[in-house]
This record gives sequence, structure tokens and C-alpha cells, in this order.
Amino acid sequence: MEQTQDLTQIIRLHRRAAKLSRLQLAELAGVGKTVIYDIEKGKDSVQLDTLRKILKVLNIRIILKSPLMDNLQNSEDEKS
Repeated sequence: MEQTQDLTQIIRLHRRAAKLSRLQLAELAGVGKTVIYDIEKGKDSVQLDTLRKILKVLNIRIILKSPLMDNLQNSEDEKS
């Protein structure tokens, strides 16, 4: 749940910094205004495609990390 709270805070912070209302962000992202409200309140069930649209408008990038990818990267670095 901590990541969810972090994401909601990041989205809210960026929306406010951009001086966008929830409605304006929703219109720019092509989603319903309720979606923005739900995300900022920490709702767990948001479609990934919807979230990606919102993040794109706010110029936020998600970086995925995993132990498997870290190991793969370390193996490739050792080969170089």
C-alpha cells in the first residue's frame, strides 16, 4: 500500500504544480474526472491504461525494477 500512497501523492503534487484542476487533468488525459479523484484518494482499482494517460499528461515516468532485471543487468555488465 505504501507505493499506492506515494503514487497518489506524486500525481496530486504534479497536478497542483501544473495548476490543473482535477477536471482539467481529466480532460487533458481523456478520462473521467472521477478517475482523478479516485486516484488521488488512493483507490486501488485503476486500469493501467488510464493511469498511463494521466502520467503522460503530467510528464511522469514509471521505472520498473525487479531482482531478476537487476541480475540480468549485472550479468551484462560483467560481460562488458
